[in-house]
Amino acid sequence: MTLPPPVAAVRGPVRRALAPLDPGTTVVVACSGGADSLALCAATVFEARALGLRVVGATVDHGLQLGSDLQADRVLAQMAQIGVDETIRSRVRVDVAGGRGPEAAAREARYAVLEQMAAHVGAEVVLLGHTLDDQAETVLLGLARGSGGRSIAGMRRGFGPFVRPLLEVRRAQTLAACAAEGIEPWDDPHNDDPGYARVRVRQRVLPVLEEQLGPGITEALARTADSLREDTDLLDDLADEAWDSLGGVLGAEALVGLPDALRRRVLRRAVLAAGAPAEEVTRAHVLSVEALVTAWRGQKWVDLPGHLRAVRRDGVIEVVPAPR
Repeated sequence: MTLPPPVAAVRGPVRRALAPLDPGTTVVVACSGGADSLALCAATVFEARALGLRVVGATVDHGLQLGSDLQADRVLAQMAQIGVDETIRSRVRVDVAGGRGPEAAAREARYAVLEQMAAHVGAEVVLLGHTLDDQAETVLLGLARGSGGRSIAGMRRGFGPFVRPLLEVRRAQTLAACAAEGIEPWDDPHNDDPGYARVRVRQRVLPVLEEQLGPGITEALARTADSLREDTDLLDDLADEAWDSLGGVLGAEALVGLPDALRRRVLRRAVLAAGAPAEEVTRAHVLSVEALVTAWRGQKWVDLPGHLRAVRRDGVIEVVPAPR
């Protein structure tokens, strides 16, 4: 029997992601019940059998919608039917304090609990179902925020225990893969809510770009992310070395001696380390903080996302809570 092309399109990158793992390794698949994560779950179960891996299906209930607990029950049942070795669930509290939006807060809570779940079951890897379409949307959102090359570089293929095998797979392929395997995905109402910028990009911006500039825009945006990611990773490594050499003290004299690109990355890292939401810190914020170093004229402070401010005290840059 010929394997349906959409199923093959999903299984291929999953196979490559799992190939380095030793037999007996436990893998967690994060599943919301949408087409992307269910297709990922089915592909992981199939490929894991040949590699001797143990698959744990995990779902996170954010409690943001009425009946979310019932949807979590449904996802657990679907993953069990697909054939995972074990299912696990967790409910999280989404805290929007500190200036974070609900999307960012939910993502932060989800990743934190997925790491805890992975540790609980002894998993080395957590697979996430983000697709090429998600990557293209992320690039456009990054352009809109003006956050520099890092945001345009999109989502990383892997970080910590997390791996995104489907960044080369289209959303339409995951839908078709689910249909071919008789899996009924859940359509999250939030995915059609124009109150979210990502939904507006998906439903309005990308279709207009495809219409006006021709087909292939989504793939081109994803390719751009891949190209920039390589350069960004190298610069980030150099910035990490510079950060370590400073010993946590952002002396203006030492910062002036760094190349512009490294100095700005170090300052951004300091802002994030103080608790600023990464998705809200723009290049304009970083340049304003940099002015405390390179264009010091006695400025009092720079206001930053997350109710923070950067100040210069005795030649040292500090990021501190802003008075309420």
